[in-house]
Amino acid sequence: MNNIEISNELMDFIQSSPSMFHSVKTVRDYLEQAGFTYLPEGKPWHLEKGEGYYTIRNHSSIIAFKLGSVLDDYHFQMTAAHSDSPTYKIKSVPELEGPNEYLRLDVEAYGGMIDSTWFDRPLTIAGRVLVQEGNKIESRLLYIDKDLLLIPNVAIHFNRNINDGYKYNRQVDLCPLFSTGELKKGDFDKMVADELGVEVERILAKDLFLVNRQKPVIWGYKNEFVSTPKLDDLQCAFVSLKAFIESENKHAINVCCVFDNEEVGSNTKQGAMSTFLYDTLQRINLGLGKDAEEYYQAISKSFLVSCDNAHAVHPNHPEKTDAVNCSMMNKGPVIKESANQKYTTDAFSRALFTCICKEVGVPVQTFANRSDVVGGSTLGNLSNTQVSVHAVDIGLPQLAMHSSYETAGIKDTGYAIEALKAYFGTNVEIDEAQKVVFE
Repeated sequence: MNNIEISNELMDFIQSSPSMFHSVKTVRDYLEQAGFTYLPEGKPWHLEKGEGYYTIRNHSSIIAFKLGSVLDDYHFQMTAAHSDSPTYKIKSVPELEGPNEYLRLDVEAYGGMIDSTWFDRPLTIAGRVLVQEGNKIESRLLYIDKDLLLIPNVAIHFNRNINDGYKYNRQVDLCPLFSTGELKKGDFDKMVADELGVEVERILAKDLFLVNRQKPVIWGYKNEFVSTPKLDDLQCAFVSLKAFIESENKHAINVCCVFDNEEVGSNTKQGAMSTFLYDTLQRINLGLGKDAEEYYQAISKSFLVSCDNAHAVHPNHPEKTDAVNCSMMNKGPVIKESANQKYTTDAFSRALFTCICKEVGVPVQTFANRSDVVGGSTLGNLSNTQVSVHAVDIGLPQLAMHSSYETAGIKDTGYAIEALKAYFGTNVEIDEAQKVVFE
């Protein structure tokens, strides 16, 4: 596939993933089409070497794995990305009445978004709804494919200082407009019920989020850029999934994780800090007839590529990034480093991943924060609290991270898929942190 074709598939992947619940459904659809078998956490697991499987937690996190056909001296080769992105969650009692006949929605921030990017653009809602079905409660996915809401800016005539810097009050300024009189209090739940084809009384609970309806585009005179909502981190979820499905490794267990709740700290039952990965690896070990001693030996030889997007040098503000440890779009995946271990990368993991990329001709870049700036953390060091393995943090360079509409280079998606295919397809034999042999 060329860069245009890959980017079009990426945009379709993101369009089909308006919430973390939809993201997991999209990943699951890819896996099902590739012949993977679903293993519910609440049922017995029966595993066969050479086969592929996946399991789900909360329907917002998913872990897939492929068993090598020869696993006498096995280990895990893993990637981790996340299914969620910064947005606004609609509160359980959703409607705010007034002034006059206006009807607005009551929302709260999910993650650390750039508030100003959510104004004056068509929005809708997506997520899950819990519905009573007789003596059962069932979860239903909801996405209303319609320009449904808008958060209006205050006219400059009433806010003369807005271009001098304005601090938004999320309780006041970020309430989406839902109606100007046609809808009344109670109509939000009626709308949800109508969309799901159920009576409103059967709706018990909702996890619903705002969605930016702006369409993804490839742009530039030479088609250099791709812009879309949710690049962070669905671009990495996409590339790691594609590479995972398209690769084979008969001596290792390849694992592809997509976790929820990274944007709010990962400290949930389905986040990277949960026991989800640990539980899954333990059950794989048991399913293969291995004992605890063999599991610990396997973990010591395992590796994780934590995949979460990186900051590209900003064209108007290059001073925001380090002078030399910085990345550009369309120049390849980025290895992220931090002396305070906000990222998991060290010399050993950097060398391992760099060597793999070098073998397939994929360029590699470096990112470190300015020494006077505190950076954020990501999946690798969080998942390592439960499953401690050698790990490297990588990402794809992008602009406007945590905007409602983000931008990346058109070449980097393909670069990342090739790098991760090489990683999954190479038997990486680790001898503590002293030596690595590639087969």
